[in-house]
Amino acid sequence: MAQITKRSEDYSRWYLDVIQAAELAENSPVRGCMVIRPNGYAIWENIQRTLDDKFKELGHVNAYFPLLIPKSFLAKEAEHIEGFAKECAIVTHHRLKQVTKNGKTTVIPDPDSKLEEEYIIRPTSETVIWDMYRKWIQSYRDLPILINQWANVMRWEMRTRMFLRTTEFLWQEGHTAHATAEEGREETLQMLEVYRWFAEDILAMPVITGAKTANERFAGAVETFSIEAMMQDRKALQAGTSHDLGQNFAKAFDVKYQDAEGKVEHVWATSWGMSTRIMGALIMTHSDDDGLVLPPRIARIKAVIVPIWKNDEEMAQVVDAAEKIAAELRPIIGTVHIDKRDNMRPGWKYGEWERKGVPLRMELGPRDLADEKVMLVSRHDRNKQPVGFTDLAAVVPVELERIQQDLYDQALKRRKEATFDIDSWDEFTKLFKGEGGFAHCHWCGDGDCEQTIQGKTKVTIRNIPFDRDETKGECVHCGKPSIGRVLFSQSY
Repeated sequence: MAQITKRSEDYSRWYLDVIQAAELAENSPVRGCMVIRPNGYAIWENIQRTLDDKFKELGHVNAYFPLLIPKSFLAKEAEHIEGFAKECAIVTHHRLKQVTKNGKTTVIPDPDSKLEEEYIIRPTSETVIWDMYRKWIQSYRDLPILINQWANVMRWEMRTRMFLRTTEFLWQEGHTAHATAEEGREETLQMLEVYRWFAEDILAMPVITGAKTANERFAGAVETFSIEAMMQDRKALQAGTSHDLGQNFAKAFDVKYQDAEGKVEHVWATSWGMSTRIMGALIMTHSDDDGLVLPPRIARIKAVIVPIWKNDEEMAQVVDAAEKIAAELRPIIGTVHIDKRDNMRPGWKYGEWERKGVPLRMELGPRDLADEKVMLVSRHDRNKQPVGFTDLAAVVPVELERIQQDLYDQALKRRKEATFDIDSWDEFTKLFKGEGGFAHCHWCGDGDCEQTIQGKTKVTIRNIPFDRDETKGECVHCGKPSIGRVLFSQSY
């Protein structure tokens, strides 16, 4: 049985221990990359299905674009290449050559296979997509284009941590084209709201929505908006972003359309994305010292039935009853798993399913069978209740909804308790030298001041909240006039 470090002892080690104990992912032979195991990938599949359904409900369609991007494409949008230049992996040759030296055989790039133009392994797909849009868009009749891509990307990271920051990761990236600036901004904010809904309603993770500062904008964006969540160690995690790209990429790739009056102008663009980083946020928002805790709406297995027996006759009876219960519940709640393994004690099974985060456990032994009841145990608070067979179809969905709401309420309570309005630099530094948290502070709006704060404290402006306090004040660092508070925190 995998041992899990306590959060209070070493939060970073705890996080990795939970991933290992729940069998979510492993480090791969490639530095900074990970293997997502079936338990982890099942969560990602549920994330995909839920978001994909919502995207399509709003009129988006899926497509796929190449992994390799001509190097010259990145140079077309100056801010874009500046933002990603240090993270790009480059393909320079298309063939290997065997070389034997001192009895040892190895492979090297074949000098004769050097590419005329090198390729970038996509860090993001704006450039290759906008090259295609140039071919697809001629008239206002071709707009809007609402395309999403599910893909992998590569960004060469120096310091990596599973799910939170890996060299290769999975994500979805939406790329849309519009006839007007207003339509582009409406799309940008609509997709931000989708991410807020997903984080709060599906993942039970409260977030703060707002605009990024100019220093923190996506490379090439006119405006970037984010959802920011607080983890249990009081650090912030950017859980999703939506970008208003204005006409920057349309101009870089000469994507124009003719309107109904015959006027020709560049289109307006957006991009938006959520990655496997959201799984790291999910783990750190809800899990405990015993392992993974999953909100029911994102868990692959909603409930596990653990039959208990002493002999073959009892086994046949309790397993048969378990099968009938599972068959009744599956159409109502989704996946119900029956743990029929006969080489493990019930207590070991309980611990395993707790480590893997299954929201509900049902214990069913001969005595329960005689009473026509099961013992229902909730993962997040260990609440136990005996429930009659005939009541399960009514009780189980209600209990799953209670778990979902409890997890959201607990996360929101933690955030409220660790969120402060701070007006002095001494208070600010004291908070972030100590336990940390979210600080709503006045800021002068100067990017240099923002960078100075980050350099001194490793604290960044997470976003400028939509619902911020706009009372005038003085910048928490330099004392210059401020038109409102922004959200500061240390972050992942």
